[in-house]
Parts: sequence; C-alpha cells; structure tokens
Amino acid sequence: MDNLDKIYLSVVVPFYNEEGNVVELHRQILAVCQQLGKPFEIIFVNDGSSDKSLDEMKKLSPVKIINFRKNFGQTAALDAGIKMAQGEIVVTLDGDLQNDPADIPLLLQKVNEGYDVVSGWRWQRKDSLMKRFCSRGANGLRKVLINDHIHDSGCTLKAYRRECFEKVDLYGEMHRFIPAILQWQGYRVAEIKVNHRPRIHGVTKYKLGRVVKGFLDMLSVWFWRKYSNRPLHLFGGLGLTMSFVGVVILLVLFILRILGIISLAGRIWPLVGVFMILLGIQLFVSGILADISVKIYHRNNNRTYSIKEIIER
Repeated sequence: MDNLDKIYLSVVVPFYNEEGNVVELHRQILAVCQQLGKPFEIIFVNDGSSDKSLDEMKKLSPVKIINFRKNFGQTAALDAGIKMAQGEIVVTLDGDLQNDPADIPLLLQKVNEGYDVVSGWRWQRKDSLMKRFCSRGANGLRKVLINDHIHDSGCTLKAYRRECFEKVDLYGEMHRFIPAILQWQGYRVAEIKVNHRPRIHGVTKYKLGRVVKGFLDMLSVWFWRKYSNRPLHLFGGLGLTMSFVGVVILLVLFILRILGIISLAGRIWPLVGVFMILLGIQLFVSGILADISVKIYHRNNNRTYSIKEIIER
C-alpha cells in the first residue's frame, strides 16, 4: 500500500492576511481530524500575505505550507492545495474562521453515502447586508446561466473525492463553480446545511471587483459548458447568420434599385448590409481561432501561479 492510500483526509485552507485566525483554525481542524481516528493531513496555502500569517503557520504542527511568491487569489490557492493533497477525500474551507471545522464530519458522512462532492450551505449567514445582497443576486443569475441546483456556491466549505480533480484546473474565481463543473462531468453532487460564524479577526476580502470577476467567470463557465469542445459552432453560427442577413439586405436593395422602386443615394442600408457581412466574417474567423485556442489549451495546460516554497512540519 503506497502513501496515497494511507491518507484518508486532506484539509486545504487558503490564507491571505489572516494572522489572527491561523493558530485557532489549525487547533480546531486538528481536533476534528484527530477525532476521526484516520490518517489526515492539513495543507495551508499562504496566498502572498503581507502580514504575519506565514510566521504563524511556521509555528504549527502538523501542517504542510504552500507559500506563494505573491497574491494570486483564492482560486489559485485552492488549486495549489488540492493538487498537493494526497487524501482520498479533500475538504476545503476559508481561513477567516467563519466556516466551522466541526461540520467536516457531516460532509464526510454525506460523501460516504455515495456522493462525489458535498457543498456546504450557509443557510444562516453572519455577513453584512451588502455582502448577502450581492450573493443573492449572484445566486439568482447563476441559476439562470448554470442551474447547478446549489443554494450557496460561494461557500468554500466543501468535500470532494480526490479523483474529481484529475482533469480539472481552477483559475479566475472558478472555485465558486466547482460543483457545477464536476456535475457536468458526471459526478454526484449534494448539499448540506452548515454553520456560519461571524468574522472576529481581520477584514473581509470581498469587494466589488470580485463581484465583477465572478460574473465574468460565470459567463466563462456557461460558455465552457455549452461550447468548450465546439466554439466554432457558436461564433461560426453567429457569423453565418450575420453574413446571411447582410446578403439578404443587399440583395433586396439591388432588386428594388433595378426595378426603380427606390434610390440608394444617401441611404444607410447598403452600408448596414456590407457591415453585417464583414462582421459575420470576423465572427466566423474568431470561431476558428477560438477552436484552435481550445485545442492548444487542452494540450498545454499551465498553472497561473508561482510557488516559492513548500514547508512541511
């Protein structure tokens, strides 16, 4: 039996300027893992913190620390931690102490029922009114575009079977849509209610910029689901439609002019027809280029973050 088979649980936590939470969160995670009575590992990812988060991590044991060279974002930190994980089951949670490690056994119990992914649902959130308002808006839009049947995709507290990530790379703000991505690939996804606690130390990293990035990544996930293997069908289809409409406009104008019904002098419609034909050609070419880019992506999938060091204690 090799080392991969020996570790049952990997707990992955990204940190960015959370020096006041590091030690206490490790204590809580360690207590829960020890109660399980199975081999485990704790992976902390220092996402370019400018405070003393890394120093606090170095005081702890047992822990595996992935230290980024700079801040690359929560999604990149989760991707690095998950790729480093060796456990049969990977549990992720935030480093702000708002996710409760005491809920980990509930997630594992649900996984043991045959599910591949179990997502936490912060049904009684302890966040600001503005943050909850933005989250509700995002959840409503997500139901329209993605429809993953998850109430709270923004909750980082989740459990996964490790094989879920064999062919999945995370970027942007994609960590919010992991259940949807895995669901489309045929994995079984469940959701359970979890505890959510108010922030005690540090400040929230949730800003308007993340809302915009999240919306753009939501559109990216929608596109990836629909057209990841056939972008030419989308852009090429739009291009052909635009070109066809342009040709029809010019053809109608030509017939009307030949019959002497209208005069084209000073009219904008000939330009509209030519513009639509050119736009259609451009969209079609974009579809071909996107198709080539997708093929290159699948052949050469490089990570978008840089690891300075890995420390094991």
